[in-house]
Amino acid sequence: MVTLLLDVTRLEVVLSGTERVLARRTESLKIAREQITKVQLTDDGWPWLRGVPSPGTAVRGVIAMGTWAAAGTTDFVIVRRHRPGVVIDLSEDAEFQRVVLTTRHGVALVQALHLDAPDGPDEVTEIGAGTAD
Repeated sequence: MVTLLLDVTRLEVVLSGTERVLARRTESLKIAREQITKVQLTDDGWPWLRGVPSPGTAVRGVIAMGTWAAAGTTDFVIVRRHRPGVVIDLSEDAEFQRVVLTTRHGVALVQALHLDAPDGPDEVTEIGAGTAD
């Protein structure tokens, strides 16, 4: 499962070794906070996928990881099974137009993006549990 780190300047989607291989990405995804235009919760990330893996890995209904390309759009996805997650829309100057992630911490992420961020990065799980400074 991805780890989400949020600080004053950016959201970082930290990928595990397996996620890096399946997503065909060598490093974490770093998104400047000002590039985030909208965050939505979803019960299932699959309906939000658009296009085809380019590069990425897909096993229908099981996993979708990597870059998804469609006519005029490029999204980054880490979707597992039909589980809840978040859909993050990004500004035009971002690397991707949309990020779709399966995560149990979607509510905490939405809440954290509306709060004044702490000085250092915190795991979103800690923010959701109320243990962040």
